[in-house]
Amino acid sequence: MLEEEKRGEKEHRLGSPVPGRRRRREAGDAAQYDPTFNGPIHNRSCTDIICCVLFMLVIAGYAVVGILAWLYGDPRHVLYPRNSTGMFCGIGQNEGKPNVFYFDLLKCATGTNLMAAALNGLQCPTTQVCVAKCPKEFWALSLEAYLPGAQAKNFFQQELCVPSFDLATTTLTVAEIKDRELCPFFYTPTSPVLGRCLPSLGSLNIIPTNFSIPGMTINDTVNTLKQGSGDVVSSFNAKEVGVRIFEDFASSWQWILLGLFIAMLVSLIFLLLLRFLAPIIIWGLIIGLLGVGAFGIWYCWREYDGLKNSQATFQDIGFTTDVQVYLQVRDTWLAFLIILSVIEGIILLTLIFLRTRIFIAIALIKESSKAVGYMMSTLFFPIFTFILLVVCVSYWGITALYLATSGGPVYNVVALNSTEADCKNVNGNDSCDPLTFNSSSYSCPSVRCIFVKYNDEGLFQRNLFNLQIYNVVAFLWCVNFVIALGQCTLAGAFASYYWAFSKPSDIPSFPLAQSFMRSLRYHVGSLAFGALILTLVQVIRIILEYLDHKFRSAQNSCARFLMCCLKCCFWCLEKFIKFLNRNAYIMIAIYGKNFCVSAKNAFMLLLRNVVRVVVLDKVTDLLLFFGKLLVVGGVGVLAFYFFSGRIEVPGGSFQASSLNYYWMPIITVVVGSYLIAQGFFSVYSMCVDTLFLCFLEDLERNDGSMQKPYYMSKNLMKILNKKNKQAKNAED
Repeated sequence: MLEEEKRGEKEHRLGSPVPGRRRRREAGDAAQYDPTFNGPIHNRSCTDIICCVLFMLVIAGYAVVGILAWLYGDPRHVLYPRNSTGMFCGIGQNEGKPNVFYFDLLKCATGTNLMAAALNGLQCPTTQVCVAKCPKEFWALSLEAYLPGAQAKNFFQQELCVPSFDLATTTLTVAEIKDRELCPFFYTPTSPVLGRCLPSLGSLNIIPTNFSIPGMTINDTVNTLKQGSGDVVSSFNAKEVGVRIFEDFASSWQWILLGLFIAMLVSLIFLLLLRFLAPIIIWGLIIGLLGVGAFGIWYCWREYDGLKNSQATFQDIGFTTDVQVYLQVRDTWLAFLIILSVIEGIILLTLIFLRTRIFIAIALIKESSKAVGYMMSTLFFPIFTFILLVVCVSYWGITALYLATSGGPVYNVVALNSTEADCKNVNGNDSCDPLTFNSSSYSCPSVRCIFVKYNDEGLFQRNLFNLQIYNVVAFLWCVNFVIALGQCTLAGAFASYYWAFSKPSDIPSFPLAQSFMRSLRYHVGSLAFGALILTLVQVIRIILEYLDHKFRSAQNSCARFLMCCLKCCFWCLEKFIKFLNRNAYIMIAIYGKNFCVSAKNAFMLLLRNVVRVVVLDKVTDLLLFFGKLLVVGGVGVLAFYFFSGRIEVPGGSFQASSLNYYWMPIITVVVGSYLIAQGFFSVYSMCVDTLFLCFLEDLERNDGSMQKPYYMSKNLMKILNKKNKQAKNAED
């Protein structure tokens, strides 16, 4: 491999038209020596101005959409529940009554989809009233209430009845009150969840034997409640679970933060130690992989040899779902043996012929550790990126919420008991005002004025769907731009490190801040251009997912296959664009050219070194995967032993037995550890990619002579059997 590289260099200097040179020209011309180049160019101009202007206009439009949504929207529609008259519970005249109580919760479970109706205030085809406290017991209207002379005030509770209905002065019978749903005729223990009185967790498992809904037997009551309320219980956890989880966080938040700090410390130590441990870790993983393959070959041979007296064949067995049957066939183990031997041989040949590339990858990884060590501020730059992403997500969520509640509430006349003969003419399309609605003008006694949707008749309301699409597209563009800004900033800082001839003395002051200011001042348009391309692909993927969800019920195998192929193709396209954008941002940070030129130069440079690219990518992925596994797995195991009580704290400042759900702090620590590791390792991965492109440019620009010395480390020059004729590099 070294002879190949020497021959290629010689041919390049002599200019001989050999096939290798023709292939090199097909992949673009190599970078030429520039005596004035010594790192990221400072004298640059603005790039992709048209896209910059377009991005600024979209941001301005995004701000206008947010302002309009704030003016027309009313998040109280979601934050506060409504009663049947459309009044909010917990505010205004219902202050002190924060919860809404449903007269017949079974109609909520069977008459509408709870999760779909949550945004609309969880309205159900039953009377709803605001109450101070949710009922905590089982109660049903007794048969005595239907006796002649029975007074309604002796059987109902005024606080649970419709506010405009007075039990003390009414002349209606109990049956009429029940039919008109002026008061509830039964209820079960409930708990306030998001301001809604929903069945308490486990209450349906302890229904009293003497409790029954009027008109039903005890057994029918139990079955109806369990089946009808199943959707409610499964869709909304009761308040007790949330309270217990909150209590767990309140008693263990200090230890959760300690676990996250340990994750950050382990990630930092691992990255710094990679300078010395990278070869050991990588070769250890490779040897371990070979060892596992060798063990598999030996095991398959043992099983194959142990079945030498077996006469069973695949023809005798045929097709069966019992895998164990196939393991009794000698040919099965022979097939496994051949497959593992081929894979083991491919890995061995790859190591033999690509060993130099693997050495280069290891050296670049070690060099990346040194670069991160010299510029520790880069490790904390993802915090800034994370804050910007949180701002983007928050703005998108708030805007979407305000847009969803931009129309005024619309109420229609609805018959709560549509089985009655007089109620069949009530079609639910007549609008009404809940404050002035008079049910006595209808012959149907169960008619009510019910909230059905938000008004969509105005100009702004008619375009809410388009505005929501604009909200999503602008959100994706902003998120991709923020990520691009972070990548370009880090690339500029690490490029300053590589092109410093004498490290660290030649590294410019505050390289990260300088790179950030260059990116914002000159390359907003280029970063927005790359982010826009990625956004368009992501929008197409979202549309495909939506269409796939809509067409999933269709039993057309050809359409499903076509949809699967399209989704797969655009997934691959998104991955490729992310890879291309990442390298384009590196070239933008170094040379300051526009996006298209930078993407072309980066792609051609990588294409001319495709083998090195593949090897470095896989070796780096293997190393970073091992690092994430070490951080997340190690901290997760430590959190499990600590929060499960297997590790006791000296002095008894924390007792694991006090936790209601010890797995919640563990999950929090594991997820937080992954995010922390992802942040640290993303910086490291960007450093490796940047130094790799700089290394390839260094090989093409320079030849080690006094006029054109290499900027790479001595370790890399040693691997490539190169050296500078002028010993100016003081680096180890």
